[in-house]
Amino acid sequence: MSEPSISATLRDQTLSLLANGEATSRADLVEALQVAPSTVTSVVRRLLEEGAILEEGVGRSTGGRRPRILRLRESAGIHAVAELGGQHARVGLCGPDGALRATAEVAIDIAAGPAAVFDVVAATVTRLSGEATPGQALLGVGVALPGPVEFPGGRLIGPARMPGWSGVDPRTHLRERFAVPVVVDNDAKAAAIGEHVIRGRETGDMIYVKAGTGIGACLVSGGQIHRGGRGLSGDVTHVRVADSGERHCSCGSRGCLETVASGAALARQLAEQGSPATTTRDIMTAVGNADPTVVTMVRHAGGLLGVALSGLVNFLNPDAVVIGGALSSLDVYVAAARGMLYERCLPSMTQSLMIEASVAGPDAALVGLGHLLRTTADVRPS
Repeated sequence: MSEPSISATLRDQTLSLLANGEATSRADLVEALQVAPSTVTSVVRRLLEEGAILEEGVGRSTGGRRPRILRLRESAGIHAVAELGGQHARVGLCGPDGALRATAEVAIDIAAGPAAVFDVVAATVTRLSGEATPGQALLGVGVALPGPVEFPGGRLIGPARMPGWSGVDPRTHLRERFAVPVVVDNDAKAAAIGEHVIRGRETGDMIYVKAGTGIGACLVSGGQIHRGGRGLSGDVTHVRVADSGERHCSCGSRGCLETVASGAALARQLAEQGSPATTTRDIMTAVGNADPTVVTMVRHAGGLLGVALSGLVNFLNPDAVVIGGALSSLDVYVAAARGMLYERCLPSMTQSLMIEASVAGPDAALVGLGHLLRTTADVRPS
């Protein structure tokens, strides 16, 4: 890894630790980051020069000189955050501390392209700002997309369910529109960050799965998102699974997890059987009404998700598997995935493994985007 990328990583980790309250001094950072004190001193000096953090007051001594207290610089204003789906977008406003102030869900058509979709997002941000935070300056914008996103570049790479978006640079669109710092990330990664922020570090290593219209996943290890070489890790949706029926997938292959375990797959299968439950929301309602056909299909889909995750659990030995997204609200789906993991994984891997639905819920990605803006965007005062 090059020196600039190491510095950027340490910068982001330092800001994240200070944002979460997990570190308040240089000594805390040395212990948390497991690097030399001189390295922490260099990173802190750089952040102080940027104006990203402040040094004020002193903490309690543990035997030596009393430590100077470090904290993030908080600016007055708001961040706008949005998670895009195929047919809906969840838009929110959060303060500089990352706390959500307002949220709204609006209809979109992702296939209409970036300009049309961002028009809707911008209009919703304007409406929410007028209702919830009048007069507050916009400090930054964060968007989570349902496709593979290079990080930190933000460029989409072959998004199978976003026709017309491949190769698009959403950050450029958003910067030109809003004239503020912008972060763009994959929806599952943003949601994993939000889940980790809500749960705290005691969760340990976590595989987060976003199961909605599509399926995405992310590994959180040592409190950090695992992104891979180009930032494209976690594309579990195109893992090939048995009992898939060799259905064609949006990626052009056959037998992918997406074709049998996602909300879109369930809706398609039910439509083929003449069921009126033809959307993910319809499916959730039908399960709530104990429709036997729908419940059976959802249980089967959850089991196939467990099959796909079992190899990851055996390989990575996480402390937790957390299922988020719309389908996580269906107990039968989560229970089927849990049962298959217990069946397919080594007993030593599941002995203390926590397998449960998300606690962050539908706002997971918005919380994650707020955290990214707080810790990775250019926060130098103007």
